[in-house]
Amino acid sequence: MATLTPNPPETTKRSPLVSLSDTLKDGILSLQSYSLLVGDAIGKMFTAPHYPADVLEQMDAIGVGSLPIIVLTGFFIGGVMVLNTASQFQRFGETALTGDTVSIALVRELGPTIAGLLVTGRNGSGIASEIGSMVVTEQVDAMRALGTDPVRKLVVPRLIAMVMVLPLLTAVADLVGLIGGYIVAHFTLALSAAEFWNRAIHALAFGDLVQGLVKPVVFAIIIATVACYQGLRTRGGTQGVGRATTTAVVVASVAILVSDFFIGKLLLYMFPS
Repeated sequence: MATLTPNPPETTKRSPLVSLSDTLKDGILSLQSYSLLVGDAIGKMFTAPHYPADVLEQMDAIGVGSLPIIVLTGFFIGGVMVLNTASQFQRFGETALTGDTVSIALVRELGPTIAGLLVTGRNGSGIASEIGSMVVTEQVDAMRALGTDPVRKLVVPRLIAMVMVLPLLTAVADLVGLIGGYIVAHFTLALSAAEFWNRAIHALAFGDLVQGLVKPVVFAIIIATVACYQGLRTRGGTQGVGRATTTAVVVASVAILVSDFFIGKLLLYMFPS
């Protein structure tokens, strides 16, 4: 008598359309939960209790800790701008426009963006890994059990510190970039200090200053909230902490570049040159 062998279980294959649909759903849910976290954190910035000691600690870590790389990077960015444009200025006999070009480019675009990306790489990754480590070691659960709100204790101080410090770091990057641009322009184009700095200061309009101040504030909100969000949703032990750190840096960097385009477009419309 022949024995009947059971048929092997059929492996279910997901169609590409179903996979795409699930990916979109996960993205929408993540965006929804992130938006709720941002709204919750911003709302709790203006209500008690506050943690000023944590805010000062984060300001020191973000501001003072990031200052050396901001100064170094800003100086060489200003110098590189002059090096790449010096030949064209000499070709058309418009070397006096060097100060205009460096100041407008730094204040409008390069200063806020470079400062935001550097702080993302240095502090955004640190925030995500720190909070992620607290999640996987159940410190956040213990915080909730003791009646402490993790958003108010962990997210709000970092958000306040980032919003207060990043515009200052951007201003330092702009100033140091102008100094680097002047030094290179002095030795490359033989520009005097009066000629460079007068053109650099008078080239800036009110709209340029608004762009230079609004962008760092928006970038600060993006960096702090994305890093905290990725840290709070960490799963899977130490490997999950690494994934959360990488995701926080990548997502925040892309969000900075995307938002920079739309903010620049909006502010150029509001303050035409």
